[in-house]
Amino acid sequence: MTKGSEPSQRQLRVGELVRHALSEIFARGETGDTDLEKSGVTVLEVSMAPDLKQAKAYVRPLIDGHEDLLMEALKNNKKYLRKLLAPRLGMKFMPNVRFVLDTATDHARRIDDILLDPKVLRDLQSQSGNDTSEAE
Repeated sequence: MTKGSEPSQRQLRVGELVRHALSEIFARGETGDTDLEKSGVTVLEVSMAPDLKQAKAYVRPLIDGHEDLLMEALKNNKKYLRKLLAPRLGMKFMPNVRFVLDTATDHARRIDDILLDPKVLRDLQSQSGNDTSEAE
C-alpha cells in the first residue's frame, strides 16, 4: 500500500475485529491492571498494515489528564493484551499492536475554542451580515 492509498476491505474488517476485541477486554476489566482500570480506555480506531501483521490502535483515556498514565500502562501490558486478543481473533498470525494516543478530540476542542472566542464570533457575525446585504 502506498502512502495516501485507501486500506483494503480486509484491512478495515480485521481492524474492526481488533478494535471490538480490545474494547471488550477493557470494558470487562480483564487486564487486571489498576492503572488501566482507573483511566478507562476508549479504542477509537485500529488501522492495519497491508500484511495484517502490524496494527495501530488509537486510544483515549475516559478521564482527561490520564493520558500519560494510560500510555505507560498499555506499554507495560502490551504482551498480556496480545495474549488476551489472540483467542478472540482466531487469526493465523496475531498482529503486533502498537498503541497511539488519539489527539483528534484535542484538535477539535481547540477549533471549538477558537470559534467560540468573542472576537471570532464578532468577525463571523459581521461577515454573515455583509453576505446578506450583498444578496439583496
